[in-house]
Amino acid sequence: MGCARARDGARDPHPPGQSQAWTLADFEPFAGSELDAMGGCAGSRRRLLDSEGEETAPEPRPRLLDRQGALWKNAMGFWLLGLCNNFSYVVMLSAAHDILSHQRASGNQSHVDPDPAPTTHNSSSRFDCNSVSTAAVLLADILPTLVIKLLAPLGLHLLPYSPRVLVSGICSAGSFILVAFSHSVGTSLCGVVLASISSGLGEVTFLSLTAFYPRAVISWWSSGTGGAGLLGALSYLGLTQAGLSPQHTLLSMLGIPALLLASYFFLLTSPEPQDPGGEEEAETSARQPLINSEAPEAKPDSSSNLSLQERWNVFKGLLWYIVPLVLVYFAEYFINQGLFELLFFRNTSLTHAQQYRWYQMLYQAGVFVSRSSLRCCRIRFTWVLALLQCFNLAFLLVDVWLSFLPSIYLVFLIILYEGLLGGAAYVNTFHNIALETSDEHREFAMAAACISDTLGISLSGLLALPLHDFLCRLS
Repeated sequence: MGCARARDGARDPHPPGQSQAWTLADFEPFAGSELDAMGGCAGSRRRLLDSEGEETAPEPRPRLLDRQGALWKNAMGFWLLGLCNNFSYVVMLSAAHDILSHQRASGNQSHVDPDPAPTTHNSSSRFDCNSVSTAAVLLADILPTLVIKLLAPLGLHLLPYSPRVLVSGICSAGSFILVAFSHSVGTSLCGVVLASISSGLGEVTFLSLTAFYPRAVISWWSSGTGGAGLLGALSYLGLTQAGLSPQHTLLSMLGIPALLLASYFFLLTSPEPQDPGGEEEAETSARQPLINSEAPEAKPDSSSNLSLQERWNVFKGLLWYIVPLVLVYFAEYFINQGLFELLFFRNTSLTHAQQYRWYQMLYQAGVFVSRSSLRCCRIRFTWVLALLQCFNLAFLLVDVWLSFLPSIYLVFLIILYEGLLGGAAYVNTFHNIALETSDEHREFAMAAACISDTLGISLSGLLALPLHDFLCRLS
């Protein structure tokens, strides 16, 4: 808990890493040299030179090892935070078909058949539709997040980080419990809303927090969110496939919110002043800044003092990256929650519910791989990814209409490719923003850019609902 207090610090909204007082340990490399100089002859040039040489000598190995240990702890901490923050969100989307078809019997028996016979909810349609589109679950899972992200740049920074993380963890645990013990679709959707609040609040909080750590933690955070997608979808698929009931599957995931809190309060170290250095510093200097300013860069902890005009200027500079990410997420979630349920193949041994779970799992696998690929592949022009994702949407929409793809395995490959594009767009967008914004603007820029994916997802859910109803009326 001491580390968490250091992050919130004297000025509640932000970590005080840059302004914290020096301790005796910070001066250890210098103490010996200064005492030697004081103990010798005051006029001795040799002793003076020895003292200067000691002061400019490299840091002792223990100090370097401690710093490397802190870097790895922070990297693993942000990976786990990304994993835990998005886990409940992903699980709710993976369970969307089950929530709406309400396959659980009254009382949620501890063991139910994971492979129920397909039930045609709309006998007049070739799509085997639920009465409500899975986009309804998507909207419940994303609209609260959208509200949080819209309001976050205006005043969320006034709330310390620790209470935000506590609220996020409590909401995540509450979502699993409420959906697990629900006996109606309405109650289940309330649980999905809690998952949305947890994920949205956590994403804004942790992406803002990266401004106080080396920029490399952004790639670890992104990889963790990708891991949440893969592990969340895979765990729900695997446990239900093994015969565990949806209720017990959800309850078995209650350890995830506890891991989130432990990662924040006990694993992350107190942030220190940033010095990118090396390849990252060279790449930063080669980039054109999003906001031109001749003033010297301020430390991240001054971002709360930005005026409304400065915030608007920063936001306008971000549009080059925000708009492509909105398009990418609009296209991929229109596919995921608008078309997945309609991409139903009867010439396979998989039931409709199983097909839907496999679609979700393969999509999340692609997202995980690409969100973890920043060290191997960096993409500056994210507009290309947006165009390719929109082409995916058009292609699968035509297939839903004409049913020309002969095998579900072709759809599996397309969905995996869709996930690769979406994950690459996410991680490269935030990496580019981190490189092209000043220290003064970075915390606000990261929080403001969070709205991109949420806005795209919300728009896709609103349009997927009427599309679902229209296609399900077709004979």
